[in-house]
Amino acid sequence: MYLVQILLPLYDNQGHAFDAAEYTRLRVELADRFGGVTAYMRAPARGVWRDEAGETTRDDIVIFEVMTPDLDREWWTLFRKEMETHFRQESVIVRALTSTVL
Repeated sequence: MYLVQILLPLYDNQGHAFDAAEYTRLRVELADRFGGVTAYMRAPARGVWRDEAGETTRDDIVIFEVMTPDLDREWWTLFRKEMETHFRQESVIVRALTSTVL
């Protein structure tokens, strides 16, 4: 079993909030495809990192999670690229962790 996490920004690079409907659409799409989804939306996480120029960058994010028995890497790669385009990001993190349901 895999736990796939999708980390998405709340704001574009100019500081404008993305429409809540975008996250609703994604939640429905993932639930339909994987039979369920968990979205952490109420208390956004804050990412902090240093860019290539050494400047500290911050980003408020939401996290979507799905569980899947198989990891279709090709589909997830295309999905990640779609999210990068849709949310106007250089990079969107989509990561898979092996998981054991107890």
